[in-house]
Amino acid sequence: MESARYFIAVLMLVGVPPSIGLWYFIHPLARRWRRIGPLATYLILIWPAGGLGWLLWCQRDALLGANLGTQPLLMVAAAPAVVVGVSIAHRRRKFLTQRVLMGVPELSRDDKGQLLTQGIYATTRNPRYLEFLVFVFAYVAFANYAGTWVLYFLTFPAIHLVVRLEERELRDRFGDEYEDYCRRVPRYLPWSRLNPSRRTASR
Repeated sequence: MESARYFIAVLMLVGVPPSIGLWYFIHPLARRWRRIGPLATYLILIWPAGGLGWLLWCQRDALLGANLGTQPLLMVAAAPAVVVGVSIAHRRRKFLTQRVLMGVPELSRDDKGQLLTQGIYATTRNPRYLEFLVFVFAYVAFANYAGTWVLYFLTFPAIHLVVRLEERELRDRFGDEYEDYCRRVPRYLPWSRLNPSRRTASR
């Protein structure tokens, strides 16, 4: 169990920051990346992402901090989080293909893709990020290292900034269609929907 917890903790530490950080380079510069296309973009960006992962790996024990031990209550909390994450993922995959998830339409010159507004995207604009946060919680609760909890709470503002950058890019691609979608569907939680007559586009 100790080895599994350590492995998951290191996986979160090394994998999460580069995965999120990649989109800080993609979204603001999407127009420029389109000039060279998706493949060339990722061949360029894999180097800084991989470099960050390597640095985190080299400092893993210092960054993980205290081992807080196996906590049964956290294990119990992780189980429903996995169920919720799997449920969101199942509904999300019907519309968000791996190609779209990798940002191919966003980085393509000729294919701008299609705005997703059906299924789970009719109730929340960002199910993929909700899914991500739920799964990361499950992994962090299982690992239960001090550093992974710090990482988890830093993930919230980091993801929110990614979402805001993505919103700018989606406005650029889809214009009024996206603005109308923002007025109808909340950014995150389905039950946070405001009165449509008072709601303004927030994304």
